[in-house]
Amino acid sequence: MSDLINKQIILKSRPVGEPKESDFALVETPTPEPGEGEILSRTIYLSLDPYMRGRISEGESYAASVELGSVIVGGTVSQVIKSNHPQFQVGDFVLSNNGWQTYAVSKGETLRKLDPTQAPLSYSLGVLGMPGLTAYAALLDIGQPKEGETVVVSAASGAVGAVVGQIAKIKGAARVVGIVGSDDKRDYIVKELGFDVGINRKTQELNSALKEAAPNGIDVYYDNTAGVILEAVLQQINLGARIPLVGLISEYNATSTPSGPNLMPLLIKRALIKGFLVGDYQHRFNDFLGDVSGWLQSGKLKYKEDVVVGLENAPDAFIGLLRGDNFGKLIIKVNEDPTTA
Repeated sequence: MSDLINKQIILKSRPVGEPKESDFALVETPTPEPGEGEILSRTIYLSLDPYMRGRISEGESYAASVELGSVIVGGTVSQVIKSNHPQFQVGDFVLSNNGWQTYAVSKGETLRKLDPTQAPLSYSLGVLGMPGLTAYAALLDIGQPKEGETVVVSAASGAVGAVVGQIAKIKGAARVVGIVGSDDKRDYIVKELGFDVGINRKTQELNSALKEAAPNGIDVYYDNTAGVILEAVLQQINLGARIPLVGLISEYNATSTPSGPNLMPLLIKRALIKGFLVGDYQHRFNDFLGDVSGWLQSGKLKYKEDVVVGLENAPDAFIGLLRGDNFGKLIIKVNEDPTTA
């Protein structure tokens, strides 16, 4: 494989505030040879997700930081091109963690084979993968929406939020409100995904918009952002409200500790707010895959991808993701997908 060049994007410097393209570097290295019991795979799709911002920081987090000069972490869909592993054959498609590079060697322990006849390969990085499981498990296990209740979702047009709102409707929520960052996204979640109301956080005053959108109060708030949206939501939570705290995207680029919302309503309303990490919910994967696959096939659940072509464009796309520029699940197409050729 020495004739193949492995393109990699490495962490050149730790971002201060919003990442810059100069924090990343594109390098070329020889493609490695797989050893005994290993496989070599070619990356087809790379998933870009907000959690990566924490992984390129130096601060304390739930996972180790990427070292300077190392390839940036990330979930991928890949195809096996050389195998010394009895369970994987050349040509197999696998869900992997190649990171931001075109080729990678793996021992196979964390790989999952994919069947391209069941769903598009890229779906395993989104609606049928980690973001989908995040939406499913956090909403159903922590949020526990009941028929007739009001559910509010922030970052509602994104890979997680869009699925959350649709599942809430499937489970019988009387009113689902999505908070987004543009009029196009607001129209999309209402007209295409079936949300009852959309709020553009950039042009509408949150407190008054929420009062109008959720006149009976808020029973479940699926929080992808924290910050000022959480502060506004807390003023309208109902007795016994539940808040799955899944993301802090409004704070990921902060250079100082943001001021927090008034948490008094949590006490008065005896509300539950619980942090969520998807790694704690792998036991729910089979239930999730069965339910969500069925909803996709029946048309009850819709899914949108934002595909950027070229590994070299990953840094710019990632910076845009943290600004909310993407529209749907952000995917980098690193190499051609042979199943769509």
